[in-house]
Amino acid sequence: MLQPETVFTQSARPLTIPSRVGSIDILRAITMILMIFVNDLWSLKDTPLWLEHVPHGVDGIGLADVVFPAFLFIVGMSLPFAVNARRQKGDTDIALVGHVVMRSVALLVMGIFLVNGESISEEATGMKRLVWNVLSCTSFILLWNVYSKTANKKVVTLVKVLAISVLVTLAFVYRGEHESRFATHWWGILGLIGWSYLAAALVTIYARNRIGILLAGWIGFSILSLVSAADLLPKVISFIPNAISGGTLVGLTMGGVVLSTLFQQYRQQDENRRMTLVFILASFVLIGLSVYTRTFWGLSKLAATPAWLFLCSAFTILVFMGIYWLVDMGGKANWFSFIKPAGTDTLLCYLIPYFAYALTTLLNLHLPDVLLTGGVGLLKSFLFALLCVWITSRLNKIGVRLKL
Repeated sequence: MLQPETVFTQSARPLTIPSRVGSIDILRAITMILMIFVNDLWSLKDTPLWLEHVPHGVDGIGLADVVFPAFLFIVGMSLPFAVNARRQKGDTDIALVGHVVMRSVALLVMGIFLVNGESISEEATGMKRLVWNVLSCTSFILLWNVYSKTANKKVVTLVKVLAISVLVTLAFVYRGEHESRFATHWWGILGLIGWSYLAAALVTIYARNRIGILLAGWIGFSILSLVSAADLLPKVISFIPNAISGGTLVGLTMGGVVLSTLFQQYRQQDENRRMTLVFILASFVLIGLSVYTRTFWGLSKLAATPAWLFLCSAFTILVFMGIYWLVDMGGKANWFSFIKPAGTDTLLCYLIPYFAYALTTLLNLHLPDVLLTGGVGLLKSFLFALLCVWITSRLNKIGVRLKL
């Protein structure tokens, strides 16, 4: 059973809502599976173009270009639930901000290490890329694992100190292309999530479920996306990371916050049909905005154009509504039981492929071309994603569970 929690609307009237919504977890799980799937396409041959990222400078979108923005939108959807739950437990605004900052720092650290691994000079560093990734990911797990309350605190502290020491050593010995040192580069996927989460979470904390402020936040970041696309951002804000000042990524996350807040209010009032109509209408408006802004700056993930922001937000809303009616209203959550760990321990699931690729390389395993081509190859990558979910569930059962 879902446990109720209390939140406050603009009029400060308490609402009783569930602390978790099954459809959000399942949407997150599906998105993570698709992320692992599209990230594994590099291992295949003759992959259909519509599945891959559209190259830089090209106006268009592929499946791989939809997955990351959907994840950012879902991060936003989870924010009101998380903030309200911590407030119910007694957290002050200062405590909430502290938690958000620490969580953002953790995501930034992981993103920076993984993105440096992409451009590592194995000869100059004296370390294989796969070894770098395994050591980094193992340190992440040791540092941010949810240890049992019965675990020896001294041992846990020692393990965390060891993890930090390994990360510091890796950063010190690192050499990249052209002998470059350890640096932020483009922050990596996890780092971009960290910046977007930070900005959206601070707005969410300040808004206190007031939909007007949240909507203003979304509009503000959407305008920033337009201004950035037009190359009109003032130089005075150049010190702000582009993941925030560019507007697009935070706009995706804030869209999820707005949708989730409205979702809670509609659900409390038992107005599911009205909610569905409003969300579908909002999706069509977003699609219209995407079509219109595309004429100016194109549709591109790599350029983070406004059209990409609006279109991917619309797609995510429509998919969420379909899952909501199937799972929460239709009682079909059991259909998705197998993939649930990808939605409840998403970060651990995201890290599993790094270990899998290292293991296959260590064992010198190579699949025949017939398993890497066409529909069979796509099935291989999909089954690989499901295998990562299964491994995550097994690790959860033995006490390995990441939580920032």
